[in-house]
Amino acid sequence: MTELSSQPELWRRAVVEAPGHREVLLAPGERMLVIGCGTSAFVASAYAVLREAAGLGWTDAANASELPRTRGYDRVVALTRSGTTTEILDALDRFKGTRRVVVTAMAEPVARHAEDVVLLDWADERSVVQTRFPTTVLALVRAAMGDRLDGAIEDADSVLRDALPVEPTHFSHFVTLGHGWTVGLAHEAALKVRESAQAWAESYPALDYRHGPIAVAGMETLVQGFGSMPASLADDIRAVGATLLTDEIDPLAQLVRAQRLAVTLAHSLGLNPDQPRHLTRSVVLDSTTV
Repeated sequence: MTELSSQPELWRRAVVEAPGHREVLLAPGERMLVIGCGTSAFVASAYAVLREAAGLGWTDAANASELPRTRGYDRVVALTRSGTTTEILDALDRFKGTRRVVVTAMAEPVARHAEDVVLLDWADERSVVQTRFPTTVLALVRAAMGDRLDGAIEDADSVLRDALPVEPTHFSHFVTLGHGWTVGLAHEAALKVRESAQAWAESYPALDYRHGPIAVAGMETLVQGFGSMPASLADDIRAVGATLLTDEIDPLAQLVRAQRLAVTLAHSLGLNPDQPRHLTRSVVLDSTTV
């Protein structure tokens, strides 16, 4: 996770490489399912919303362990940094006969379970906690859709260079909110806080926050908004005493800032953000525990 500062340069490379992956990743007109586990499941959610919103076709997202059972697809795209996750390999095997694509930082063994491989070994990372790989996947998808990412890259450079706008140690409760494709980013940001800093973190679609979760917000709550935030919701968050962090920078850059916040909080607690307790770089299960 401490490798997060390299992300703008990786996104620049993604822009250059995106045209070569456009057909495999976008497949206009096809019915597509995007799957992942953990962080990759949140990225899959964002990917699916972006593709469908771009008019490229019906796109579902699912956790690899919770596959849709009654829908048919033309293409399944699996996101897996390690290439070894048991649930991903099992899910791909269930879709034999469907065009299977894997986006991964390590080709083996997952490449043997798919027809197409998008290898991002240049975006791999040593940390157990993912930062570089997931944002690079989304940068690649956005670039394949025609986004040059100039603004996102400039914004990420700024959030890595400038001081954090809040001191995370002033808070004990962290909430992230999103809308559309940024709901996946919000879920990922909250996961980073839980993984790295062992802290209380929640995430929701922005307009759902008033439907219950705001009841536990207070003076020690930091709410981060991804993408646009309705003015009325911002007012309600501030009215309960919570601190709201929201702005107009690119949502991918907002995620980088959330990663920095999680790292800073972890260090303040004497924790190693790259080696969280109870976690490994990949979940590999035997047949008795799947």
